[in-house]
Amino acid sequence: MKSLLLAFTLFTGVASAAGPDEAAFLAENDAAMNKMMAAMEIQPTGDVDKDFVAMMTPHHQGAIDMAQAVLRYGRNEQLRRLAQEIIVTQQQEIAVMRMAVGDPLPPSAPSPTTPKHMEH
Repeated sequence: MKSLLLAFTLFTGVASAAGPDEAAFLAENDAAMNKMMAAMEIQPTGDVDKDFVAMMTPHHQGAIDMAQAVLRYGRNEQLRRLAQEIIVTQQQEIAVMRMAVGDPLPPSAPSPTTPKHMEH
């Protein structure tokens, strides 16, 4: 459905009327949603806790990916601050869920808003 909305928006020129940032944002958001929905479709393991984490992790990652898109293309400072908070809290919740079921944590990565000269 979102892919159809994006295609319609791009076909009708609505995105170009709003600017190239809108088209790029919609494309990234659509990709994040599709990735999240596909990753949430798991094969049940018989362990409710592990299945919950397996489904919730991509759900939280989807929120992170969408928040990163807002940071790249959004201009509203209040929403940009909220997006930064979403990234931090969703990453923390992913870590807590993974630790709760004994899964290893993913390797650390710099924030997408970290200037290149500050990355290690």
